[in-house]
Amino acid sequence: MTSSSSSSSDLVCQLDSASGLIDALSSVRWKRSQDALVELSEHGIVLIVEESGCLQAKLYLKREIFASYEYQAEGRPRFGVSLGLLIDCLNLFTVPGLSRAVEIRYPGPDMQLLLESVESPSSDAFIFAEIRTKIPDTISWDYNFQPAGSTPISFTVKSAALKEAIDDLEWPGSSVQIILQPNPPCVSFRAEGHGDLQIDFMYYANTDLLMAFHCDQQICYRYKYKFLRATTSNMPSSVTKDKRGSKLTFGMGGLLKVQHLVSVTRSSTQHPNIDASGYQLPSRIAYIEFFVKPEVDEDPVNDA
Repeated sequence: MTSSSSSSSDLVCQLDSASGLIDALSSVRWKRSQDALVELSEHGIVLIVEESGCLQAKLYLKREIFASYEYQAEGRPRFGVSLGLLIDCLNLFTVPGLSRAVEIRYPGPDMQLLLESVESPSSDAFIFAEIRTKIPDTISWDYNFQPAGSTPISFTVKSAALKEAIDDLEWPGSSVQIILQPNPPCVSFRAEGHGDLQIDFMYYANTDLLMAFHCDQQICYRYKYKFLRATTSNMPSSVTKDKRGSKLTFGMGGLLKVQHLVSVTRSSTQHPNIDASGYQLPSRIAYIEFFVKPEVDEDPVNDA
């Protein structure tokens, strides 16, 4: 890349490996054809995906994630891009057993998103890809998440257990109720349709599984299964292997926020952001948030 092309770009950044970024992007992809809105800033990159005003996912890539991050735009540039195409192009930079650094640059001469491999002495190939971007025709919906009550109602559960529970709830073929009760502390997932299925997480019975629980009143909200499943359907194996936890928080009116943490460092070599004991520092973690609107009942379950 020439210095002139770098100076004309709003953003030039580099990642040590594309594999972790692919994991993070795949986590917010729940269907084959899906567009994403990308917003750039001096603090990092935010990618937003929405569906029918009922489901939104946000991926936060802080600047500390990147090996280098040069930002020189005024304001916060935004553009649309095909999420599937972006993932496919990043896959070009991954080779089993080889960690290849990738440079991301925006905009190109025709407002493209440009990807290219960072040359190293051992590299025998140069890879370059350009992705046509779109002018956003809509503004992403601001969910304005506000906790329900003075004490936020939330629980944290092992990500692998959450994914397994939601996968199992597909069998009844209906919406899913999430029920929290403070005494005894318990989280229940219930689906009724072709059959009935209820999965309970008891707080005191297994604190290794249900890692945290904050609830001072019983609540019950119902969500469309396909939207709830989207929050875990493409959870990368690295999340389950690392035994990470996912946090679910309930906002006003039953708006559900689901938060995951995904590692973006996928290298076998010792990395400066990983200490000698193998603990990965927070700067190498991508943050993912899903917002799911509840189904509206004619007779709300949570009426006082």
